Amino acid sequence: METSFNRGYLICFIGTILWSFTAIFIRYLNETYSLPPLVLAFWRDALVFAGLALVFLLIAPAQLKVSRKNLAFLLFYGLILSLFNSLWTISVALNGAAVSTVLAYSSAAFTAVFGWRMFGENLGSLKILAVSLSLLGCIFVAGAHDLDAWIANPLGILTGLLSGLAFAAYSLMGKAAAQRQLPPWTALLYTFMFAAGFLLLYNLVPGWLPERGLSGDLLWLGSNLFGWVVLLALALVPTIGGYGLYTVSLNYLPASVANLIATLEPALTAISAYLLLGEILTPVQLFGSALILAGVVVIRLSEGRNASLRRPVALS
Repeated sequence: METSFNRGYLICFIGTILWSFTAIFIRYLNETYSLPPLVLAFWRDALVFAGLALVFLLIAPAQLKVSRKNLAFLLFYGLILSLFNSLWTISVALNGAAVSTVLAYSSAAFTAVFGWRMFGENLGSLKILAVSLSLLGCIFVAGAHDLDAWIANPLGILTGLLSGLAFAAYSLMGKAAAQRQLPPWTALLYTFMFAAGFLLLYNLVPGWLPERGLSGDLLWLGSNLFGWVVLLALALVPTIGGYGLYTVSLNYLPASVANLIATLEPALTAISAYLLLGEILTPVQLFGSALILAGVVVIRLSEGRNASLRRPVALS
C-alpha cells in the first residue's frame, strides 16, 4: 500500500512540473498575439482531444468504448473542465502567469472539504493545517490581503478565485471517475472532447466583454505558423502531460492530497515566469509561496502517518 501511495506522489509531482508551464504558454500567447482567452482555451482543448484521439485510434481503439451511463458522466466532467479552463485562462490574461496560478490553488480548501463530505476522505488536524497554510499563502501571493488590489482588479481576483472552485470540482470529478474504474486516459480523452464542444459554444455567444479581449475569432492566429506551433506545444506538453499524470495519480491518492501536492505549481510557475517573462514576485508573495510549500510538506507527513488507513483505488 505504501509503495502504491509513493507511486501516486511521484506521478502527481511529475505532472505538476509539466503543468507549471501552462500559464507560461498562455501568457506568451496572450501578450504576443493578443489571443483571446476563450479562443485559446477552445484550441487548447480541441488540440488535446485530437492528439489523444489519434493515439487511441492507432494504438488502443478498444479503449474508446464507454458505457452510456459513463458517457453522461463524462459529459458533465467536460462541462466542469470547460468552466475551469475558461476561468483560469481569463485569470492569466488579467492577473499574469504567476498570480493567476496561485489564485487557482484556493481550490485546496474546497477540495478537502468537498472530498470529506462526498467521498469520506480524512480531514484530520494536519490536513486542516496544510489547507490553512495553502490558503494563507494564496492570499499573500495574490495580494488579496490588500484592499487596493480588490479595488484595482476585482474581476481578476474574482475569476482567479472562481477558477480555484472549478479546479476543486475537476479534482473531485477525477476521483469519481477513478471510482467508476474509468481508464484515466480514456476519461481524459472524452473530457477534453466535451470541454472543447462547450468552449466552442462559449465563443459563439456574444457579449463576453470584448474590450478586455475575452472572446474573438476562432482563427485569430491566421497564417502565423509559430503561434500555432506554440498553441500545439501548449496542448501536448503541459496539458496532456500535466492533466494526464494528475488524473492517473487520483487512482492512488485522495483528491485533496493530489490537489495539495499540485500546489507546488505556483512556485514552479513563478520561477519560470521570472526567467522567461520577467514577472517578479514581491517579498510578501515569496513568503506566501513558502507557506504553500509548507502545506505540501505537512500533508505528506499527515498521509505518511495514516498510510495504514488508506484504501487507494487500483488502476483498471
